[in-house]
Amino acid sequence: MSLPDYGRAFTLWRDAAPDWQAYTHHAFVAGLGDGSLPREAFLHYLRQDYVFLIHFARAWALAAVKADTLAEMQAASATLHALTQTEMPLHIRICGEAGISHEALQGTREADANLAYTRYVLEAGYSGDFLDLLAALAPCVLGYGEIGARLAGSGGPYADWTDTYGGSDYQQLCHDVGALIDTALVQRLGADWPSLPRAKTLAARFATATRLEAAFWDMGLRPDSAV
Repeated sequence: MSLPDYGRAFTLWRDAAPDWQAYTHHAFVAGLGDGSLPREAFLHYLRQDYVFLIHFARAWALAAVKADTLAEMQAASATLHALTQTEMPLHIRICGEAGISHEALQGTREADANLAYTRYVLEAGYSGDFLDLLAALAPCVLGYGEIGARLAGSGGPYADWTDTYGGSDYQQLCHDVGALIDTALVQRLGADWPSLPRAKTLAARFATATRLEAAFWDMGLRPDSAV
């Protein structure tokens, strides 16, 4: 299938990120699609991802603080809403069905790969501007959209996960986030922003976050790496 179109910036950044293929076609992702991923690894990942999403939601709240316009604030808050009202409840439900209580989920010890990624994203927001933060946030939102679009309808034991990220609601969120990034770049840097030196620093932020995403999948395949 063709790659989803989430906007100009995403296409440029994705094509320049050395680890994009390693992230979106990771062995963990393949196991989600064909159902071969061990259940223990999936539940371990969900617990870590729940902790990740807490920090990720904070980063999107920070994006609303860094925003210049009402439209940017609305887009950031809509993404925050999707995280807290769709993604995190999905984690809670699946873990609950596996006998992992919400209290146990909240008490999950954060793995090193999780710490590295979440703190990188938050640092991008604290020390940088709105564009720095969006570049660091984009691989997670849009990468999951690309993966979900490819795996949706594959069925199997992980259909809840694949169909959530491949579904129309999440795909629309990805298009909205891609449009937010493109508009923010043009408003701040101009239509020729890809030719500016700043474009390289933003692409580098995106590439670093992509590398940390791939490392997150590596961690997911090691259920004994943190509990």
